[in-house]
Amino acid sequence: MTSPEAEQGDGATGGAAPRSGDARPEERLERAVRAAEQALIEFEIAVETFRIEVENFSRLHHQKLGPMYTRLDELDAELAELKAARTGDPEDARKADEARALVQPMPGVEELFHGWMDGSGLFPEAAAMLTDQPVRPPQRVRPSEEARKLFRELARKAHPDLAQEEGERKRREEFITRVNAAYARGDVPLLRELAEEWAAGPVPEEQGPSAAEELYARLEWLSQRKEMLTLVARELEDSAIASMLRIAPDDPDRLLDEIAEQLLGEVSRREAELFNLRAQEQGQDGPGQAPAAARQPGDEAVPGAEADRGLGDQQPG
Repeated sequence: MTSPEAEQGDGATGGAAPRSGDARPEERLERAVRAAEQALIEFEIAVETFRIEVENFSRLHHQKLGPMYTRLDELDAELAELKAARTGDPEDARKADEARALVQPMPGVEELFHGWMDGSGLFPEAAAMLTDQPVRPPQRVRPSEEARKLFRELARKAHPDLAQEEGERKRREEFITRVNAAYARGDVPLLRELAEEWAAGPVPEEQGPSAAEELYARLEWLSQRKEMLTLVARELEDSAIASMLRIAPDDPDRLLDEIAEQLLGEVSRREAELFNLRAQEQGQDGPGQAPAAARQPGDEAVPGAEADRGLGDQQPG
C-alpha cells in the first residue's frame, strides 16, 4: 500500500522555473499557479484513493466481522455471569456486569438521530428548520397593524418590477423574500431592521484585486489546501484500519477472510466452554458433548487479528 505522499510524485517541482524574456510580469506567477494546481490535483487523487480503500475496508470489516464480535461479546458475558453465580465473589459479579454492558442492543432510528427523525422520516419541526420555514405556526392569522404598515411600505419601495436591470431585480427579489417571511411571522423588529437596511441602499462593490494579487491569493489557497490534505492523509494513515491494511497491502480481502476464520474458532471455543460449564451446573459427570459448531478445531493465529479484536464495534468513518 502506497501512502498519498509517495503517490504524489514530483508534480510540485519543475514547473515554476524562471524564464528569460517573460511577456508579462504575471507570467511566472501563472506558471507557478499551474504547477501548484497540477501537484495538488495529483495529491488529492492519492489521498482520495487511500481514503476510499480505508473506508471500504472499514465497512467490510464491520459487515463481515461485526456479527462475530457481537457473538463473542455475548458468550463472554454469559461465561462471566455463570462464573459469578457459581463463586458468589463480588469481583466476579463486577466483571460480569462489565461484560454484559458491552453487549449493547442496536439503537432505533429515532435514538440515532436524537429526535430529528423516526422510521417515517423527518419530524415536521426538523423539516421546517432545514427548509428555513417557521418552526412554530404563526400565533395569529393577521399580523399586527404595525407589521402590516411596515410590510406595505417595504413592498412599495423594493418591488422587483421597479428594477431597471437584471442585477437590481435579483437583489430586490431576494430582499422581498425576506420581507415576506418576516411579515408572515409578524416579526415587527425584523421588519424595522429590513426598512433600515433598504434605506441604507445597496452595499457598494469593492474594487477587485489586481491580476498579480489574484495569483498570489490562488497560490496561498493552494498551499493551505495542501496542508489540509496532508493532515487528512496523516489521520488516515494513523487509524487502526490503516494499520491492518499495512499487514496485507497486496490482498486486504484475504486478511478479512483470515480474521473471520480465527473469530469462528474463538466462537467455537467459547461455546464449548459455556456448554461444559452448564453441563457441570446440571450435575453431569463428564464435561458433556459440545454442540457441533463448538467442536471445530481452532485455527492458528492470524497476524494482526489480536489488534483487530478491538475494532469489533468500530463503525466506518
